[in-house]
Amino acid sequence: MYFSLTPDILYDQKPISYPFSTSDKIIAKNFFRRYQLNQDVFSTAVYFSKYAIEDTETPSMVATKAYGSPFYDWVILLSNNLVNAQYDWPLSNYDLDKVLEKEYDDPYTEIHHYKTIKIAQYPAGMRVDKAFYDKQHKLNIDGNIVLKNGSEICGPVTVSAHYTAENEKKREIYLLKPAYFQAFVDDFRKESLYKKTSSYINRNLKETG
Repeated sequence: MYFSLTPDILYDQKPISYPFSTSDKIIAKNFFRRYQLNQDVFSTAVYFSKYAIEDTETPSMVATKAYGSPFYDWVILLSNNLVNAQYDWPLSNYDLDKVLEKEYDDPYTEIHHYKTIKIAQYPAGMRVDKAFYDKQHKLNIDGNIVLKNGSEICGPVTVSAHYTAENEKKREIYLLKPAYFQAFVDDFRKESLYKKTSSYINRNLKETG
């Protein structure tokens, strides 16, 4: 359905033989014309509800659940400004493990970075390196200066744990509430139409090149 609403462009396919005096015209989808939702609307909770993507769920599965049809998967992607579903959509746990096992010798024990716990002047979750982990640090605890080993202040985060956490962040998306769904589709259709310019052919087609 998304492709049927995306406008076309008519462009020159440059001739490949002498005398190069004419060009063949080709019609293609204008994927450079991208509809983007204003980020301000996310601050208006009335339009959206939060949704946690389940493991192995695809955009079309979420669209079926939310709007009754898998063909509205583009509404899910556009309303969350997800440009590339291959990278912006979370991987299944199985697929993530397979990617990590291919890229790393042992992602389940290999250290990606270290992360602090909340202690003295160090907040929880601060990312630090191995040099920080290996040395001692002076801490002000209740007005007393004490020495603590880096291993007491932070802990290792494996490659698997790091990328799993990053993947989990992608699971929280916004679903346009059904009451505003049709208005969104209508607005997308309207914004996809061309306005009259020198390259205008009709509302769904313009010439370029």
